[in-house]
Amino acid sequence: MRVLVTGHQGYVGSVLAPCLAAAGHEVTGLDVELYRGCDFGEPAHGIRGRAADVRDVKPADLEGLDAIVHLAALSNDPLGDLDASLTERVNCEATVRLAAAAREVGVRRFVFASSCSMYGASGTEGALDERSPLRPLTPYAESKVRAEEGLLALAGPEFAVVSMRNATVFGVSPRLRLDVVLNNLVAWAHTTGRIRLLSDGSAWRPLVHVRDVAKAAAALLDAPERAVCGEAFNVGTAQQNYRVRELAEVVAGATGCAIELAEGSAADRRSYRVDFSKLARTFSSLVLDWDATRGTRELVEAYRRVGLSWEDFDGPRYVRVRRLVSLLEEGELDADLRRRAVRAAAT
Repeated sequence: MRVLVTGHQGYVGSVLAPCLAAAGHEVTGLDVELYRGCDFGEPAHGIRGRAADVRDVKPADLEGLDAIVHLAALSNDPLGDLDASLTERVNCEATVRLAAAAREVGVRRFVFASSCSMYGASGTEGALDERSPLRPLTPYAESKVRAEEGLLALAGPEFAVVSMRNATVFGVSPRLRLDVVLNNLVAWAHTTGRIRLLSDGSAWRPLVHVRDVAKAAAALLDAPERAVCGEAFNVGTAQQNYRVRELAEVVAGATGCAIELAEGSAADRRSYRVDFSKLARTFSSLVLDWDATRGTRELVEAYRRVGLSWEDFDGPRYVRVRRLVSLLEEGELDADLRRRAVRAAAT
């Protein structure tokens, strides 16, 4: 299958794209390269791709493809808070335009990287399945809800749209992120000798390893169209629903570091447990086998091997919103997060 992965040089994409290639797909990438030079350890993969903004993709750019795995986005709540309207334009409007262009030229499958954060504040201890109410609390989560709605309207017999509602991703990647909960907690322990909670730790978070996300994407690409078209799948496993304080205890057990609460820490409104049984029922042979304990060991070993420092942790290299603010302050990006040199050349 000829597959385009948007955001192929990002945290998930730099793991997912090579996994799809190893599975036999002909993979190309498209990435705006906002995180160029932010490699963790060895440089990111050698998947062939082009530097482009997903907002600028035209139908002709997609001709000859069988499928698209769409990862490119402003990728978390702090980025959404940076500019809510920009998050809407990139994460929702550009996503729907990309899918419409893909359908126009005969691409048959569109796998959309969505998020369990759409469930927001569940108000219940029960696990939420794909039919549960969506209560997004942030511009990022709202943009994912609206994108799913727009994509569903495009789905049909010749265009199988499927949404991956990923749990909070963790694990080592060539384009590491330290602004996701488990990676962050282990980084606190590694660089300071303490595990710092910014909330009271009572909120529920479902987790999924970055490599398990890649495995799920491969399954959604290979599945019969009737099994996935117009469907959303929570991606993760029931065993990986944790309270944040439980994650801190896992990290404490692996590192011997003490847990501390940040001054003024309070309950996080974003709290939800998720039911992943639909994915398990539909793909009975799909095994997602990473958990927080194994992931913590992986992260500890990787941080030691690469020599992660406090300056790395506290700087823009591995934290998305800090990286973009840095590029804005340096004048490399304009207010629309477009590279000034590229825009000037186009003008």
